[in-house]
Amino acid sequence: MRVDRIVKAVLTALEDIKARDIVVLNVVKLTAMFDRVIIATGDSTRQVKSLADNVQVKLKAAGVKVSGVEGERAAEWVLIDLGNVVVHVMLPSVRAHYNLEELWTVRPARKRVQRGAGTADGRLT
Repeated sequence: MRVDRIVKAVLTALEDIKARDIVVLNVVKLTAMFDRVIIATGDSTRQVKSLADNVQVKLKAAGVKVSGVEGERAAEWVLIDLGNVVVHVMLPSVRAHYNLEELWTVRPARKRVQRGAGTADGRLT
């Protein structure tokens, strides 16, 4: 199944159980391991578990292989590996602490200014 269809199916599964603050990140330029990261919030461990379960059930029904699931027991942060798509369902406090959006967001490169070489007014010689 194509990545865009997997993402759409995941979003539908998350919205069915009222996930909050759903974010889809395109990480193709950051890693070769997967193409998309989806992050969603559940209000309680029960909801996080239900969201993760619903994603698995809906995606398996659509013919997508669930490669792995981590964190179901504690249900504070559940990771679902769908191959080209990785889904993180988290409690608000866990999501705020780990801030995955910042981790997986490309920031513009800083320009380095050469210091120490040059004249007193800062011009290079």
